[in-house]
Amino acid sequence: MLHGMSTSVEPVSDRSADEVNEEIRALWRRSGGTLSVEQREIYQRLVLEWAAAAPPQPVQAA
Repeated sequence: MLHGMSTSVEPVSDRSADEVNEEIRALWRRSGGTLSVEQREIYQRLVLEWAAAAPPQPVQAA
């Protein structure tokens, strides 16, 4: 079950991870800490955009 997550492919963002992160933070500030269904959908899209824009983290050996 997908639990309401979109299966459409989002285009790659031209924004930096920092820019997307700021939009995520603003969304939480506007919501007062509780996201509506519509805001959750926006949040999910933004998190995917942020992950795509974030530079890869180096992997440390165990």
